[in-house]
Amino acid sequence: MRRRLLRFMLVMTTSLSIILSGCTNADEQTQTVSQGSGGVQAAKDELILAVGTETEAGFDPTTGWGQYGSPLFQSTLLKRDAALNIVNDLAKDYKVSEDGKKWTVVIRDDVRFSDGEPLTADDVKFTFETASKSASIIDLTNMERVEAIDGTTVEFTLKEAQSTFISLLTTLGIVPEHAYDDHYAEQPIGSGPYKLVQWDKGQQVIVERNPEYYGEQPYFNRLTFLFLQEDAAYAAAQAGTVDVAAIPAAFTGQAVSGMKLEAVKTVDNRGIVFPYNPSGETTSEGYPAGNDVTADIAIRKAVNVAIDRQALVEGVLEGYGRPAYSVADDLPWGSDDAEFEDGDPEEAKRILAEAGWIDTDGDGIAEKGALEASFHLYYFSGDMTRQSIALTVADMVKEAGIHIEVEGKSREDVQKLMYANPVLFGWGSHDPLETYNLYSSTKNGVGYYNAGRYSNPAVDEWMDKAMQATSEEEAWGYWQKALWDGTTGASFKGDAPWAWLVNVDHIYLVREGLNIGEQQIHPHGHGWPITSNIEEWSWEDTR
Repeated sequence: MRRRLLRFMLVMTTSLSIILSGCTNADEQTQTVSQGSGGVQAAKDELILAVGTETEAGFDPTTGWGQYGSPLFQSTLLKRDAALNIVNDLAKDYKVSEDGKKWTVVIRDDVRFSDGEPLTADDVKFTFETASKSASIIDLTNMERVEAIDGTTVEFTLKEAQSTFISLLTTLGIVPEHAYDDHYAEQPIGSGPYKLVQWDKGQQVIVERNPEYYGEQPYFNRLTFLFLQEDAAYAAAQAGTVDVAAIPAAFTGQAVSGMKLEAVKTVDNRGIVFPYNPSGETTSEGYPAGNDVTADIAIRKAVNVAIDRQALVEGVLEGYGRPAYSVADDLPWGSDDAEFEDGDPEEAKRILAEAGWIDTDGDGIAEKGALEASFHLYYFSGDMTRQSIALTVADMVKEAGIHIEVEGKSREDVQKLMYANPVLFGWGSHDPLETYNLYSSTKNGVGYYNAGRYSNPAVDEWMDKAMQATSEEEAWGYWQKALWDGTTGASFKGDAPWAWLVNVDHIYLVREGLNIGEQQIHPHGHGWPITSNIEEWSWEDTR
């Protein structure tokens, strides 16, 4: 283990030196794009943030904006608090019929959009109908219709009961019917705490406090979001030109003057999806599917057992994270039954040998007939953390007699290769629907969902029961049984279609004296999840 970590640290040190050598240019870029924003604290109620990538598609909730964090410019019917409990936002109340098919939501009557126009039930109806036609990540295929009963009452009728429908009420920001057009994504109008005032594409977004906001007015009047790569964000923090910067774990070793380190717990996980079936299949697009090596459950379980997840956390993530055993660790619909003893290459060898995988020629790779325990593992090129995880995993499983060839590829290439080769992906959501999307046989090869084409009728049945439950709480037990019901499941104890590896902390350098409130457990890093409680932010000496 010590040899593995030393080898990894050498790789990381070299990578970090290369990255930091470019920080001068990054600093120049930061200063350029933040001119006109007044500097870091030119006004006490302004902040400059480098906390995530640019949303190139713009800020339209009906096409996906706000699904991984706050929509910021728009309000949602419901929302999740810091403990992920459901609380009201635009809604005053809601109820679900006994059969789970009819959801009635009563909204506030004192809400106005940032242009001064009132927000009514007709806007809610328009938003959900528009989103249902957008062919985006927002899945409203189960919604039969939505009706505005009166100015403040909305009624949703579903084709089938769906416990996860509540997650759509917490994430889909409401847009104004009167001001929605082809340019809305670039010029959003909403009822959220902030309004957009300037978007310099590729550089920055500037937002200001929305005076029409019905909730508690945020302390900060203006926020400037800089679109910087992690190395440039780190350089900007060193130069003192930003108030908050998202950084990778590799940059946490050196203190930055005037900044404190904030590590936020997440379900932003990394894991390996295995092709579940033998080779010989093709997808509807004609891409090869299946893999004779990973189709053997002994290979999948041996990989899982051989990986020392805590060593990954310590060595790759510098301690900023925790081991992952499912897609929903520490969420109410996750399960402790998904956990198992790992970091044991000898046990992995035993699993392989019992299934007929033995190194007969002494080359360090187990064989079974004409097959070698060998496969490619792909990751998205340019992602330093995924590359480091993949390389370290390959080193770990080598001791068990499994050879992994690691290679970075573009997203376009990965989409062609992922049905026939293991891929290191990242997921993590506040919506249990993600569990369904990753394991349901109905999602085989649907985009990035269930790329391994996993199928288990018992798992499908448990998840169908979870989906058809009339409340989130009723569904939780079914989601847990889908992972392991004592006989089978989608976790390691069952079919092991994935090797979940780590949950990655989101790490920020934050200006000393800036209080960013109590953060939720963050979802996957798309969007700007740190802003989900933006109304709570303030300088510590002002409140």
